[in-house]
Amino acid sequence: MKKDVLSVSEFPENYKEIFSVRLTNKKQVLLVNVIAILIGIIMAVPMHFLVPFQTLFNMENGIVPYMIRFLTIFVSLVLYIVLHEAVHAVVMKYYGAKKCNFGFNGLYAWVGADCFFPKKPYIVIALAPVVFWGIILLICNLLVPSDWFWVVYIIQICNVSGAAGDFYVSWKFSKMPGDILIKDTGHSMSVYSK
Repeated sequence: MKKDVLSVSEFPENYKEIFSVRLTNKKQVLLVNVIAILIGIIMAVPMHFLVPFQTLFNMENGIVPYMIRFLTIFVSLVLYIVLHEAVHAVVMKYYGAKKCNFGFNGLYAWVGADCFFPKKPYIVIALAPVVFWGIILLICNLLVPSDWFWVVYIIQICNVSGAAGDFYVSWKFSKMPGDILIKDTGHSMSVYSK
């Protein structure tokens, strides 16, 4: 790995903050949530015409398989949140973070690190979970029977729509200068440039 793609532990001289993302910024939170809802609708509606949503409620095999499907959705969603953040952390560590911090504020789960990441590695960090889990969930969707399709696809919708914040920051950061450094504490991000 090249030295220039590793994280930086000390704040570099001649850098200043040029942009920030805060979970307390109502405009940013609203924008990310609107994007997430739109992604969810765009994924769900067309898929309903390929595999009708009613297949999730199929009770031909009795109430127990029906209940197991809904319990699986609930457990999988909780597990998915943890695994999504774990992928962020693994990639942060790969790019040189010494320690990752995890948290949940009641609305969002997050992971952060006490270092600064260059632009390209940070975009990889941001998008890694949606790509990794997107591929895994796609494979699962292709293998499960039709009454289990929506069990997996609901997780996939949450995977993609739940990455709205990751898409937003990746898009914003991609338009910024190549020398930017991003400090992601989990609940906020600060972008610095020369």
